[in-house]
Amino acid sequence: MTAIGIAGVGGIGSNVAVNLVRSGIEYLKIVDFDRVDAANLNRQFYFADQIGQPKVEALAHNLRRIRPEVLIDAVTARIDASNCRSLFAGCDLVVEGFDRQEDKKMLLETLGADRIVVSACGIAGSDLATIGLRRLGTCFIVGDFATDCAEAPLFAHKVGTVANHMSAIVLHHRGMAHDPLVR
Repeated sequence: MTAIGIAGVGGIGSNVAVNLVRSGIEYLKIVDFDRVDAANLNRQFYFADQIGQPKVEALAHNLRRIRPEVLIDAVTARIDASNCRSLFAGCDLVVEGFDRQEDKKMLLETLGADRIVVSACGIAGSDLATIGLRRLGTCFIVGDFATDCAEAPLFAHKVGTVANHMSAIVLHHRGMAHDPLVR
């Protein structure tokens, strides 16, 4: 059984993880260096009593409350070009949940040639009408491709919508769902 990797478990990564666990995915590898912050609670799958905890530990706990039998490999680490390939060695599909464009680029360049990567671009603001999907080889990118979190606030409904589309792509590639947008 191969794991689905999630690189960054903030708004996108934590919401994709919830969707996948609730949809029957049995094995996730979640990697992030950050801790739960009060500012995260409006759009991420964490709770007030988890503020200060490592995100991967808090998320693993929350996911096991949904399905106790789910296998979760929770790794607290900062992902960079030197460790990206080894961190996700057992994953044939990786979900990118980074905030910074340079981290997104690094992950796509490092992993995109030899596995499926599902990424987000343009998740800020509140407009849902412009969310779309682009495919670049084995990479699938969801978002409005324009609205950066440095320019507009992050809202739960848009982050969740993008995460839902990303989850559908993962499930499609696992043979668990049909997604007419994925070709």
